Amino acid sequence: MLHDRVMIKIVEGAGERRSNAGIVIPATAQVAKRLVWGEVFGVGQHVRTVKVGDRVLLSPDDQHEVEVQGNAYLVMRERDLHAVAAERIEHGTGLYL
Repeated sequence: MLHDRVMIKIVEGAGERRSNAGIVIPATAQVAKRLVWGEVFGVGQHVRTVKVGDRVLLSPDDQHEVEVQGNAYLVMRERDLHAVAAERIEHGTGLYL
């Protein structure tokens, strides 16, 4: 990856979801634009906030898709990421955004 680009693979199972009341919402039901979680597989030399293996929150509309060795990845700028999930093990407080 070059400059501030990040290569991300979308986390599987992000399509169908269940509401708090237990109602199954299919992946085809789109009420509004939804953000999705992905895993970082590659970063450019000017990326400062994420590293390979991080989980990131992104908009699937703000990206370019590329296929590498039969696997589909998204390529986008670091500034287009919305959040990074990180476990803070040193303080024992759990998962943070």
